[in-house]
Amino acid sequence: MNKKNILAYLLIGFVAFFPVIIAAVTVTNPIGYDTFPALFGAIVKGVSALIGGLSTIMLIYAGILFLFSAGSPEKINKAKAALTYAIAGIAVATAATAIVAWIQGIIGA
Repeated sequence: MNKKNILAYLLIGFVAFFPVIIAAVTVTNPIGYDTFPALFGAIVKGVSALIGGLSTIMLIYAGILFLFSAGSPEKINKAKAALTYAIAGIAVATAATAIVAWIQGIIGA
């Protein structure tokens, strides 16, 4: 027998027994969410928690910048910018969670 015949027999055997192989395999749900809205909500909650945590750290960092600015206008402006971005991050994290919960309430998920 040559290599082409062996490959053809293997291919025919695989195609013939493929339904039997697939029927024997059971796949469990590894992520634990049955619907896309539930999965999306969990992802948004995780990301917003991460953003909220980082924003809290940025608030502390902005406070430290204010403490060590020593009246320098450049350092005070840098601290104000950090504070603004930290507050914006907290607002985005809170709004994202609220918007997803509102949309899930509308679509009934």
